[in-house]
Amino acid sequence: MRSFSVPERIGGFGVLVAGAAVLWPAVTSRTGAGVPCMLRTLTGVPCPGCGLTTAAVALVRGEFGAALHANPVIFGLAALAVAVGPLVALRAAGVLAPPKPWSPAGRRRTEWLAGLLATASWLFQLHRLGVSWA
Repeated sequence: MRSFSVPERIGGFGVLVAGAAVLWPAVTSRTGAGVPCMLRTLTGVPCPGCGLTTAAVALVRGEFGAALHANPVIFGLAALAVAVGPLVALRAAGVLAPPKPWSPAGRRRTEWLAGLLATASWLFQLHRLGVSWA
């Protein structure tokens, strides 16, 4: 069984998110169901991922400004989703070599980058939703 790289896995998740974003409006309009952020529901404080559902739905509808306003992280996820299809296909066809394991230093850099991205997203959500510590 072939292993998938971290970008391929994130991109694959992005493909699933895009599919869900296409179907989600039909589900919510028929059922009235929503997916509340548990952190925000319990504490009033948004999480770094708050707004991603809204952003994904807006993006698949072509409403780029609304997607940006809801959560800009969606654009990175969408870029990986678009790139992962050809990458996986080329690797499956043997044109590209399978992914190599990341070095410990590469993993640390990626963890730091993910942490910084989550922190930036969280600060964006706090500002967007007007959460104040005062």
